[in-house]
Amino acid sequence: MLPSGSAGEKGDSMGRLVLMRHGESAGNVTRIFTTTPMTLPLTELGRKQAREAASAILGISNPRVVVASPYVRARDTGAIIAEELKLPFEVREGLHERETGEFAGKPYESIFEAEGYDHTRPWTWVPPGGESYEHVRDRVGPILDELAARFVDDDVVVVSHGGVMIAMWAYMTGRWEDAHVPPNCGIVLVEHRQGKFLEPQVIGGQQSQRHAGG
Repeated sequence: MLPSGSAGEKGDSMGRLVLMRHGESAGNVTRIFTTTPMTLPLTELGRKQAREAASAILGISNPRVVVASPYVRARDTGAIIAEELKLPFEVREGLHERETGEFAGKPYESIFEAEGYDHTRPWTWVPPGGESYEHVRDRVGPILDELAARFVDDDVVVVSHGGVMIAMWAYMTGRWEDAHVPPNCGIVLVEHRQGKFLEPQVIGGQQSQRHAGG
């Protein structure tokens, strides 16, 4: 794991990860954990959000590549952004959303009443047949390390999911308590210098969501 640094550190090289949640999906509208996580599509609003996000990215970054989760809602968001910005596009398997196991098909809020759910440490809870946020952190962290090492001086757009972005925040900062849950197409910007992730920056004054959903 790359240790977190402070914003005041200086280095010869500096790259940035432009972390983004996918656009609105059908599951976000119904607020139900999908039973078809790989194929759940974007809504028309979600596609519009992705196009608008491309313009927002240009206001803060000059990225070299767009990388996305293989799940359709994130993959299509990334593909739209890559097309708008005329950038190469890559899909990374490990960026997929948290597996919800037996909670697939249930409302987002149902987990708050689940047996064993710890409201003080929700990242530790494992839905039966699924993953905890700690599990997600352990699989997405090495991808962040690899991208930071591969693009030492460049910006990279990474399109994933609400739960994945919580796990990324915890991986880069070592903290779960203030992990940001972005809205659809919400952006978090993270600099990395000399092998260290700096403090994440929430872009655009977005409010943290109560639940990561899908």
